[in-house]
Amino acid sequence: METLQNKEIVLGDNNIMTVDILTQYPTGKFRFVVKTKLGYTVCDATSFDNSRLMKYPEAIIGGYKRGTLQTVQFCPEGSTFYLTVFSRVGTKVKLIDESILADLTVGTINQLYYNTNLYDQMQYQKVNAKTWEDKAYIMNKEKELIKN
Repeated sequence: METLQNKEIVLGDNNIMTVDILTQYPTGKFRFVVKTKLGYTVCDATSFDNSRLMKYPEAIIGGYKRGTLQTVQFCPEGSTFYLTVFSRVGTKVKLIDESILADLTVGTINQLYYNTNLYDQMQYQKVNAKTWEDKAYIMNKEKELIKN
């Protein structure tokens, strides 16, 4: 098992390789490889969308229909090369950035990635996730009920 830079992440036996790219760069551009009826298409994120995606990493993989997003690449500002921050082949997520993993909620996985190796009920139990808004890979704290 590899060493995670984000020590809050609780990663089970999913066999997902992680990278820590998005925390290293403050800004950049995103590019998506999407499966369509005509084949594979590359889509660049708009300039205003790039800043939103950096602020909310879960949105990086939550913006397309289930099963269409294949790869997400990130180009740090000032460079000409793209780095892969999310990759999937069929039903297996092969690579994911730690920022995305840390921000990922149970709801996003249950809606868009329930047929992949991100979906794991044992993982949800490990991090004490009980609702769709709970984080799937970060330990969730018990919420107190307010009694009137």
